[in-house]
Amino acid sequence: MKNKNLYNYILGIADNSLILGQRLGELCGHGPNLETDIALTNISLDLLGQTRNYYQYIARLHDKEKTEDDIAFLRSEREYINVLLVEQPNTHFGFVMARQFFYDVFHLMLMEKLQESKDETLSAIAKKAIKEVSYHFRFSSDWVKRLGDGTKESHYKMQEAVDELWRFTDEFFHLTEADKAMIEAGIGVDVSNFKEAYYIKVSEILTEATLSIGASKYFQKGGKQGIHSEHMGFILTELQYMQRTYPNMKW
Repeated sequence: MKNKNLYNYILGIADNSLILGQRLGELCGHGPNLETDIALTNISLDLLGQTRNYYQYIARLHDKEKTEDDIAFLRSEREYINVLLVEQPNTHFGFVMARQFFYDVFHLMLMEKLQESKDETLSAIAKKAIKEVSYHFRFSSDWVKRLGDGTKESHYKMQEAVDELWRFTDEFFHLTEADKAMIEAGIGVDVSNFKEAYYIKVSEILTEATLSIGASKYFQKGGKQGIHSEHMGFILTELQYMQRTYPNMKW
């Protein structure tokens, strides 16, 4: 492999988008109304489109011939390095929006900084993705406010989701060895630099939504090291089914 650290750095960003895109894809036809259903499906497609750009790039970093499909479909669970947040299930609509919101705040801040990368391909991907990610943030933050400051039931469900998912947010800011190497090379983004800004922005919107900030001081991690929750295997079973059943199939 030409540059293992670069490969793993990009893979970490791409796997987040792939798994969250897959989760949102499960909701196609199940949204609370037609407009929201279409919006969630479009966000899923945006994330999968970004994933393709990343995977196509890292496929070129392999010494052996690899395609984006090989990277997406032919890895084992431990070889995916997405954060635990994105693999959490669609428990109810409040969970969907809270998960999306926590991710979108981070994703937008990451794309803003990644545009400055010395790697021209990564910079170009970020510049192309920034408009989509900005829309994702507006969409999810608006829903958090509507549900949090809505009816008694919607407030309860939104608070339940925030309390449950809060423990996964800190993992965004854990730096892997690949992260550290790419930061030093001027290619990667030191996400720890905007950790405080992340929680300030999240807290501002939750407060506007009349929601309490997550009370738990204990955070879960492991996804970035390939140690996933029980949900990940079920996601991959569905994601990889066709390619595993009919190897090398082409449309």
